[in-house]
Amino acid sequence: MDEPAEPRGDLQRLGAELRRLRDRAGISGRKLARRIEGMSQSKVSRIEAGNAVPTPAQVDRWASITGAPPSTRRDLVELAERAQTEIEDYRTALRGRSHRQDVVAEREEKARMVRTFHPSLVPGLLQTAQYALQVFGLSPVTEARENAPAATFARVDRQAVLFEPGRRFEFLVTEAALRWRPGPDGSRALPAQLDRIASLSTLATVSIGIIPGGQEALTLASHAFVIYTGREPDDTFVTIETIHSGLTVRAPEQIEVYERTWAALRQMAVYADEARHLLARLAVDLRGSVE
Repeated sequence: MDEPAEPRGDLQRLGAELRRLRDRAGISGRKLARRIEGMSQSKVSRIEAGNAVPTPAQVDRWASITGAPPSTRRDLVELAERAQTEIEDYRTALRGRSHRQDVVAEREEKARMVRTFHPSLVPGLLQTAQYALQVFGLSPVTEARENAPAATFARVDRQAVLFEPGRRFEFLVTEAALRWRPGPDGSRALPAQLDRIASLSTLATVSIGIIPGGQEALTLASHAFVIYTGREPDDTFVTIETIHSGLTVRAPEQIEVYERTWAALRQMAVYADEARHLLARLAVDLRGSVE
């Protein structure tokens, strides 16, 4: 039986349509880039590959230059507007596959810097295998629960990226997230999890900030988010996970909101030795509660 076709998002469909127009018009990427404000040849290539998002104005100009009819121009501009924020339903994404860890790994591989904030649990790149297994086991998505072992293996495998030189991974986690106990064995899994975080915090590629309980709030951040900064100036995007779906945000004005929120959260956190001391105190408390 054939595998289900990989679903293509708005950005991938937009890139394919724009490339089709350019090829049909016989215009090189270099020549096209010179005629669109804010465009470069490399950006043309990344747009066509579905790896960069053009503005609606750039799409309209692209369609005009390549001779697209008015109806096609309107459709492409609407597609560009939708591509600014994409929604991925987890059940649909898991159809025919056991997990989504390869999708996340691809984002991490392409990024120069990844910044993750989580208010309620330990971020995936920092999780021990036991902690990850219990997190997947609590998922409200049936497919995720049923494939928890495979997803756990893939999530742990992703963590090799933390050790690659030239990368930067920054994490902000609340004290409440570190105290959260996933499942019936959560109390026993947490001390090892906290030790893992302390160990990873010593890596040159990693920064881990902990926001202590009772710290004065400088901003409101009610959900987790990840900011991916690409190797090109316009390759930054944000992902947000809800219970049933994931959002990808590419609109510059929306990304700026998350950048400001990150900056405020960062001021609330403790780092390095102070963070490791906090982790040690939490581990002692947790071991005592288990005993």
